[in-house]
Amino acid sequence: MSQAETGNGTESRTPAAKLTLPTLTTMVVGSMVGAGVFSLPQRFGQETGVAGALIAWTVAGTGMLMLAFVFQRLALRRPDLDAGVYAYAKAGFGEYLGFFAAFGYWASACVGNVTYWVLIMSTIGAIAPALGDGDTVLAMLLSSAGLWAFFLLISRGVKEAAAINRIVTVAKVVPILVFVLIALFCLKPSVFAENFAGADYAGSLFQQVKGTMLATVFVFLGVEGASVYSRHAKRREDVGRATVLGFLSVFAIFASVTIVSYGILPMSEIAELRQPSMAGVLEEAVGTWGKVFVSVGLIVSVLGAYLAWTLMAAEVLFVAAKDEDMPRFLGRSTAADVPVPALVMTTVLTQIVLVVTLFSDDAFNFALDLTSALTLIPFLLAAAFAVKVARSGGAGRRDLPIAALATFYTAFLLYAAGLKYLLVSFIIYAPATFLFVMARREQGRRLFSPGELVILAVSVAGAVVGVVALARGWISL
Repeated sequence: MSQAETGNGTESRTPAAKLTLPTLTTMVVGSMVGAGVFSLPQRFGQETGVAGALIAWTVAGTGMLMLAFVFQRLALRRPDLDAGVYAYAKAGFGEYLGFFAAFGYWASACVGNVTYWVLIMSTIGAIAPALGDGDTVLAMLLSSAGLWAFFLLISRGVKEAAAINRIVTVAKVVPILVFVLIALFCLKPSVFAENFAGADYAGSLFQQVKGTMLATVFVFLGVEGASVYSRHAKRREDVGRATVLGFLSVFAIFASVTIVSYGILPMSEIAELRQPSMAGVLEEAVGTWGKVFVSVGLIVSVLGAYLAWTLMAAEVLFVAAKDEDMPRFLGRSTAADVPVPALVMTTVLTQIVLVVTLFSDDAFNFALDLTSALTLIPFLLAAAFAVKVARSGGAGRRDLPIAALATFYTAFLLYAAGLKYLLVSFIIYAPATFLFVMARREQGRRLFSPGELVILAVSVAGAVVGVVALARGWISL
């Protein structure tokens, strides 16, 4: 049962929709298999060859598997904590960092949703030039219409939306598997061999691998999906099982899509492909029908991922408000267990970022990398909390190596993201403190403790530096 407020502010008890292991697993797969997989050939082609890609997927796969295990173990060790990433950060490092984790995770989901609409419009733009690469005014207006249509769908109820996501997940995985099989059949050994070492422009092998890290983070976002929605699980142990099952399924898909593409086109040509680059690879292999086939699969895939991510984003705000770390209005829900105020706020931020893409040099890649960067701090805090839980002793002590590896991996990802995305993240994080202040005032509590003031000062300083850097042209969108 979940305690919820109705839209008119009165309290009522409404049963949370109970999700089974297959449904939780498809929510994990559905949230991971979205826009990112269709962009992998070009993103990797810009950065590295076959050797670097193999190393990158080994690093990313190992690191993300450790994170998947972290969420699995924490779901069992701390069943009292709902909403995953946010709850773990708060339990481990206090209310203010927990708030930042909730807001950062939520903001990353909103920015990530923008990549879906941009990619859909870019796909259609191949036959409708007015849509460009998904970053024209017309593309933004059409994306906005779709954005609010999904708001109306999700507002009907969590159970209905989750059921639709389960169907869509199956439908969108099929085209990707077909792509891998066709590419394997059409693979040219000589082209694959030429792409093995990478190109001169890609730099050293370390730089090649480092350059792919944000792309791998983006495609793996959603591995925590089951833990975010843990309050709706029929059985608590299903949360961890769904996390690992979902991760292993998509890891095999992502690595395969990347590697087989190197056997179709030279690396330099892959790097210049229009997004979705998977369509360009298949067009080279089998002709125009391959491009159309991938494009249709992409639209189905992206819409399903958008549904899953919107559900998760609203859920994080709702649970944070219930824990009194967000303003009370975000803790209201309908009789159908839909947190409508949180859903409205999610849709509004996505709308704002859609408008911002009009001013970006590369709307898709900017939104993709910013999504990854915003997620890293919540992931790092969750992994560090797992270290604290493991060090507390008892049966959880054997989880320490996994938690330590996950923490090291997320810290490395922050380094790989670079200063630009860290500063832009601060610009988004710092103003969010206004919501934290609202919540504290509603409770009649002191606004900040001495430790929280230090965190506030760091975030504001980072935001100021970021704004100055943008204004002076040191960094650009």
